[in-house]
Amino acid sequence: MQESYQQVYAGWKLDPEAFWRKAAQEITWFKQPEHVFSADDGPYGRWFVGGETNTCYNCLDRHVAAGRGSDRAIIYDSPITATKSVFTYDEALEKVNAIAATLRQYGIAKGDRVIIYMPMVPEAILSMLACARIGAVHSVVFGGFAANELAARIDDSAAKLIITASCGLEPGRVVAYKPLVDQAIATASLKPRHCLVLQRAPLAAELNPLRDLDFEVAVARNRGAKVECVPVKATDPLYILYTSGTTGQPKGVVRDNGGHMVALHWSMGNIYGIRPGEVFWAASDIGWVVGHSYIVYAPLLAGATTVIFEGKPVGTPDAGAFWRVVAEHKVRALFTAPTAFRAIRREDSEGALLKHHAMPDFRALFLAGERADPETLKWAERMLGVPVIDHWWQTETGWPVAANPLGIERLPIKHGSPSVPMPGYEIEILDDAGHPVPSGTLGNIVAKLPLPPGCLPTLWNADERFNSAYLAEFPGYYKTADAGYVDEDGYIFIMSRTDDIINCAGHRLSTGAMEEVCATHPDVAECAVVGIADPVKGQVPCGFLVLKKNVSRETSVIESEVVKLVREEIGPVAAFKTAITIDRLPKTRSGKILRGTMQKIADGLPWKMPATIDDPAVLEEITDALRNRGFGSLPM
Repeated sequence: MQESYQQVYAGWKLDPEAFWRKAAQEITWFKQPEHVFSADDGPYGRWFVGGETNTCYNCLDRHVAAGRGSDRAIIYDSPITATKSVFTYDEALEKVNAIAATLRQYGIAKGDRVIIYMPMVPEAILSMLACARIGAVHSVVFGGFAANELAARIDDSAAKLIITASCGLEPGRVVAYKPLVDQAIATASLKPRHCLVLQRAPLAAELNPLRDLDFEVAVARNRGAKVECVPVKATDPLYILYTSGTTGQPKGVVRDNGGHMVALHWSMGNIYGIRPGEVFWAASDIGWVVGHSYIVYAPLLAGATTVIFEGKPVGTPDAGAFWRVVAEHKVRALFTAPTAFRAIRREDSEGALLKHHAMPDFRALFLAGERADPETLKWAERMLGVPVIDHWWQTETGWPVAANPLGIERLPIKHGSPSVPMPGYEIEILDDAGHPVPSGTLGNIVAKLPLPPGCLPTLWNADERFNSAYLAEFPGYYKTADAGYVDEDGYIFIMSRTDDIINCAGHRLSTGAMEEVCATHPDVAECAVVGIADPVKGQVPCGFLVLKKNVSRETSVIESEVVKLVREEIGPVAAFKTAITIDRLPKTRSGKILRGTMQKIADGLPWKMPATIDDPAVLEEITDALRNRGFGSLPM
């Protein structure tokens, strides 16, 4: 008889080491760990100390050795280039071997760092695995990222080689990557020795004969090569991922090999309910943690099939793009950001495009990356007729902190909550002084140390920075920097980042709670609430509304109705008096709303263009909208 969630979680809590020892038996070790957990290593301890393994071996070789080489490993679907292809585990392993041999040919060895600056193409994923195969540490930087930000990552990681492409393709535009790479290398203090460039239509890059190599030509020379997997310690780094939006010295999240594999493998079966051979699609990008964990590593560790999608939820060609991919490739579970579904809902609120695609194999939608407002969740449930699971995690954790574990037990869904903590995470809510608060009370969300396998053990070459950023404020806990509460059933509610809690006349108010109410208005597609400085109350909230397509009513009327809704639902204490209709919200390329930047513009404070912004022109529109309402702003 299968255990319930409560039994699984209680079993972990009773004996954490026994729990993770059992989970670790699901991956292949070259040398068994001497300790499941050692509190004597790293800032808070390390997992599977003494063990040796290889992530590429576990993703590819062991499935081939088990006779599954002809099974599909990767599906590539690019509506932008009208290209589709499939790689079996055999074919993926052959290509990874050739790339690994090429990296070795150009001086890359165990422990060296390689930056991957690529669009969503198979070569990007295969290059990540090739680095893992030879024990090199990869650092993926989102393709098209600003040159100065790329330079900072080159210097911080001391990368010896860059793998890039001539260009990335967006709906209606071509983004030239190579000039950005050239500028970044010129700016960086430490110069990579070589640059492998994947030439793509419609824009070929000019190669520097002293440094640059054609990716396909170089790899073709090593076709048929056999490169043995290099044994690495469980505690050795697999990759460095720099958190989005960092300026100055980047903050490099480190992921180790052993704990990372154990946690991700456990999550695929127990959280997402995915079995070997099934198709899993994380509609994200490898520049973000979702892409690392759930496009590349977790599906392949589990022996599933992963989808690489080079497109958008709307515009490639329309708001039915996701349904076409799910239907065509028989996707079992889709994982994407709530902002993608808000965009789809705005363009096709009645789900007309969904009716063109039969999806009998589809059984669950998972949302994460940005708070999933209840109205979007309810809309997706109505449209899809499958469980819609909001779950919560961070770049730092690498896998879900809280979720509804479909592979164990489907728990009752509470809209607005990512459900309950997963094994490994003991969550508490503390006030600013570090004291626990009663059930239902808003506070700082923290996780009791040690963090489970798969979470960051530290920052790249920055233990002290790790301590000060995550551990110092609440001793004995990891600070998530999220604010929320836990209800009487143990469900977690993430209301906002702690920076987004506003103080209005002495009251701590959650902008997330106000956004929930704004989103219930039938004409509102998505929204954001930020706190604006007020000389009397300290801060007052301001709502930014994006309306659904084809709304013909006066925006001033809708704004008044939204203000009334918030005052009715939350009360006059919210002091919610201003709602502004705009065409678009400013977002990062991963879909997170840039509330902090919006707040600085509204307060007339100096601000810098965020490095990860999707469309800089949106901030000009926000500035104009605020000026029209009498809010001060300063230029960048």
